[in-house]
Amino acid sequence: MTRALIEALLLGALCGAVGVYVLLRRLAFLTDAVTHTVFPGVVVGFLVSGRSGIVPGALVCAVAAAALFTAIAATRRVNEDATLAVLLTAFFAVGVILISRQHSYTADLTAFLFGHVLTIDITDIVFTAVVTALAGLVLLGLGKELLLRAFDPEWARAAGYRITALDLVSNMMIALVVVASVQAVGTVLVIAMLVVPAAAARLLSARLGVIVAVAVLLGMIGAWLGLATSYEASVGHDLRLAAGATIVLVLVAFYALAALGQATRRLVRR
Repeated sequence: MTRALIEALLLGALCGAVGVYVLLRRLAFLTDAVTHTVFPGVVVGFLVSGRSGIVPGALVCAVAAAALFTAIAATRRVNEDATLAVLLTAFFAVGVILISRQHSYTADLTAFLFGHVLTIDITDIVFTAVVTALAGLVLLGLGKELLLRAFDPEWARAAGYRITALDLVSNMMIALVVVASVQAVGTVLVIAMLVVPAAAARLLSARLGVIVAVAVLLGMIGAWLGLATSYEASVGHDLRLAAGATIVLVLVAFYALAALGQATRRLVRR
């Protein structure tokens, strides 16, 4: 539980901060695509080296998918949504075919798709901490450029910024976040960890600094509260709740409260 809590708090902070830029760039679909494209890497890594191979396998596929998407999108010959759809379906289908050949197909598929935060070890925590530090450095060093790319890409290109390079950096950062989250929440629930805290924070403020801070705070509180709820229900009341899914539901509840608060403020103003 201690390792799970540390991992959940790190992921909450990491996904909250990176998720703001995902939201600004409207890259939720890209995030969803990356979460599915890492699936064959997760499967191959597990088949080759067991649990220790999951992160390296996912990392290879995530980096390859991010690079492919950036390269194809840069040509402007293929619509970005079509590119994402092709990559998503192709990679995910390969992963399903590979895992379907195993005797424990259903159990393995469930673990890969929805994660198991209670199996986290020190290596996973160290990797997540490294990704968190790297993402923080990228956001501090290139935050202005990434923000400009999000709001006015044509002006940024005219001003001399390399849009393709910025896209590659942001896509690789999203890929690393997805890989760091795979073991804890699986390949399906990562998108909720990235998008929901940022979306809730956006409802509460229009200032970027405040949005990032609130998203990080909501991500960490949601991770802690979801893990604690899952533990209490499972141990105290003999009601088994998946930790990753419970964390996501808590974050969604935060978003619902933020939306309700915004609607109430509008009603009062009227």
